[in-house]
Amino acid sequence: MRSIVVTGGGTGIGLAVASRFAAQGHTVTITGRRSDVLTDAATRLGARAVPFDASDPDAVTAALTDLPERVDVLVNNAGGNIGFDLPSRNQDDLTGLAQEWRANYAANVLSAVLVTTALTPRLADDGRVIMIGSIAARTGAGSYGAAKAALEAWTIDVATRLGPRGITANLVSPGLIEDTEFFRGQLSDQRRATLISRTATGRAGAPEDIAATCEFLASPGAGHLTGQVFHVNGGAHFGR
Repeated sequence: MRSIVVTGGGTGIGLAVASRFAAQGHTVTITGRRSDVLTDAATRLGARAVPFDASDPDAVTAALTDLPERVDVLVNNAGGNIGFDLPSRNQDDLTGLAQEWRANYAANVLSAVLVTTALTPRLADDGRVIMIGSIAARTGAGSYGAAKAALEAWTIDVATRLGPRGITANLVSPGLIEDTEFFRGQLSDQRRATLISRTATGRAGAPEDIAATCEFLASPGAGHLTGQVFHVNGGAHFGR
């Protein structure tokens, strides 16, 4: 039985990942900003909920007392496109533009950097660090795509630093995934159809597709895979 930590584990992809590990009998800790959502998910999974903002260094430090003393698998799933939550702005609103870019960097990159760094002393030898990226890092999506591209680059740094301990670090890059809160209800039927038409499989992805990939990367059989980006998008983007 291993100790698993999943950030952003209350809904969507994070919940599916946590559920998969919990079903296998592992000890699962999920984190997130919304205490009520997190507690409800943890109760259903038989997991432990530790609510905090992963992009806030003080909050991460304070949460360490409640996080496991040993971590075998860390899944950095917290993040999302903060642009959906911000009010519309004029093209020449540089203040608003800066706010959006900083917010997406904090949510998608800084969150993973802070949590991984804080938990590095607790990572077991031969452990696993898994980042959740996005197809947007390769196809473009403004500040969100740029943040996920930065996360890809930082994954290489983690793999290099932790590799001598047998710890691997990889990134799973989803395409369109339904049954999540990602689009905040702003995905039109036309846009959905367009995104699906770009796949080779002719369907949208599901959170379970990402969870299955994470399960493999956390397995002993993936011990010689590190610093890699695994594209899970039905062929909407072909990795090179």
